[in-house]
Amino acid sequence: MSQGATAISASPSPLVGRAGYKMNGAGNRIVVVDLRGSELAISAEEVRAVHAAPGLAFDQLMAIFDSVAPGTAAFARIYNNDGGEAGACGNGTRCVAYVLMRHGAADSLAVETVAGRLACRRLGESRFEVDMGAPRLGWRDVPLAHAVEDTARVDLGSAYAAPGVPALASTASMGNPHAVIFVDDPQALDLEALGPPRERHPLFPERANISFAKVLARDAIELRVWERGVGATLACGSAACATTVAAIRAGLCDRRLRIRLPGGELAMHWRAGDDHVLMAGPVELEREFFLDAALFHGLAA
Repeated sequence: MSQGATAISASPSPLVGRAGYKMNGAGNRIVVVDLRGSELAISAEEVRAVHAAPGLAFDQLMAIFDSVAPGTAAFARIYNNDGGEAGACGNGTRCVAYVLMRHGAADSLAVETVAGRLACRRLGESRFEVDMGAPRLGWRDVPLAHAVEDTARVDLGSAYAAPGVPALASTASMGNPHAVIFVDDPQALDLEALGPPRERHPLFPERANISFAKVLARDAIELRVWERGVGATLACGSAACATTVAAIRAGLCDRRLRIRLPGGELAMHWRAGDDHVLMAGPVELEREFFLDAALFHGLAA
């Protein structure tokens, strides 16, 4: 065990003894579990067991496996803390890039996810950039339950309007479904009340991440996010990407901007040449640990 690492203290889980990293990306709580060299699978019950361990509560768990596609450094599966699998997590991918690059000389690599290949670049000792790819803007791609005239202007219905919160949302997929609502003051909102009914709106068959955004300037947005399967978070990278796209589609911002979240700031660029969204921000390694058998006590074999 390396200096500063913590053991988490029978179980049938094959994950026992695997290395893990408690991290955050701009405040987004991330756990990275290194499963390279194995063909292990993680169950929803095991994901929830890790989340319940003292000191390991996370927004997303990133499980890294040996690379599958040529030219990639690893394959990552992404899990929300309710055990459900997610297609994308930009802050988590930056944390994975840190783990993969921390002992090597490489300053760039690619990580494969179920949503596609993500190119990562080191910008500093604890700052990384991820190319999150192009947003998918068709109603089937988000996905929505039925066709709409314009996915940038979707009426959720009068029942979903509240003081300072219109019913109009801009929708997109960044590997997972997003709805962005431009509001008067994100800080004044009760996300616990506003988030769940919008996450589970009938228009979103796979549920959706709900972003409440305020444009501060052509190059600055304030954002709070209710993540599907997680709840209110200090940061959400894919939501920052979706919000960037929504603001630019609406003509409110330029293609380079900063997004301020409760946990920190992300630098965004929706690149005109290929429509890819690039996101740069900090990562922090809080501690290393190993998955102990006690963590999975009581899980079925």
